[in-house]
Amino acid sequence: MIRVSHLTKRFGPQLAVDDLSFEVQPGVVTGFLGPNGAGKTTTMRLVLGLANPDKGTATINGSPYQRLRAPMREVGALLDAKSYHPGRKARDHLLALAQAGHIPSRRVGEVLDLVGLSDVAGRKAGTFSLGMAQRLGIAATLLGDPPILIFDEPVNGLDPEGIVWARTLMQSLARQGRTVFVSSHLMSEMALTATRVIVIGKGHLIADSTVDALVKGATSVVRLRTTMPEAVAPRLLAAGGSVQTTDDGALMVTGLEPSAIGDIAFYAQAPVHELSLLEASLEEAFMELTRDDVEYHARGDVSPGTGGPNGSQSPQASWPTGPATR
Repeated sequence: MIRVSHLTKRFGPQLAVDDLSFEVQPGVVTGFLGPNGAGKTTTMRLVLGLANPDKGTATINGSPYQRLRAPMREVGALLDAKSYHPGRKARDHLLALAQAGHIPSRRVGEVLDLVGLSDVAGRKAGTFSLGMAQRLGIAATLLGDPPILIFDEPVNGLDPEGIVWARTLMQSLARQGRTVFVSSHLMSEMALTATRVIVIGKGHLIADSTVDALVKGATSVVRLRTTMPEAVAPRLLAAGGSVQTTDDGALMVTGLEPSAIGDIAFYAQAPVHELSLLEASLEEAFMELTRDDVEYHARGDVSPGTGGPNGSQSPQASWPTGPATR
């Protein structure tokens, strides 16, 4: 189990982690969510003893990381997929880590098989794609067969097949009773992977909940289609609802229950062709929770001369692999 208690960290005037407390329990995948600059990576570094807190504690099964007798057998961590010597072969990279952690060399072949890199084990790691580097990093976290695993953006660089593989792996590790702590910006993937989520913003705790409870607590939207939207919309507003009109003329209503919306349409003598409750997604719940804790706010429009070439937005990061992509 990972326990963080009143953890605080400043970098000069910047408060990176603000009196943060939570626990990561074994047996489930716990997602670690927050906007850019929220303090996720700093928190993970504090847990792993790579930075010292100004206040508070971070322990692994009751002990600070620095006091663990065999760290690689107790904790596996992936914070930087490319933390290897680029001129070293993948197998040799893992072998060096195994020897440093007093882990049998046979374990190197086992983890290479597990992550799908056996066929490229003799290649220099510096020639690997980002997806292959992620797989190599995951292999390194598993070398000591540790009961606690920490992953910072582990699916960055993986293609759709690789993302499914990583999701299945993490859930399998959790089912074995391990503690699995994963940060990610991909809300749709976290909704499929994690059972619990810890959400932080500007270094402080916003939510510690199951995914289901977090989504159910978010604002839901009711979609209303009627031939008389101009008669219904003012009544919905008067009843305390918020109303937006879609391109196809439907009314998207928040702040009112579907039954109340149906009654309002009835008393307005407006025919109802659709009245459906659209439950929030994890992404929508996350956006609702963190709207006041986002560090950088971008404009919604894209003007010529901004973003990519010809004013286009820069492409999103791509994602690789089943067996390794060459």
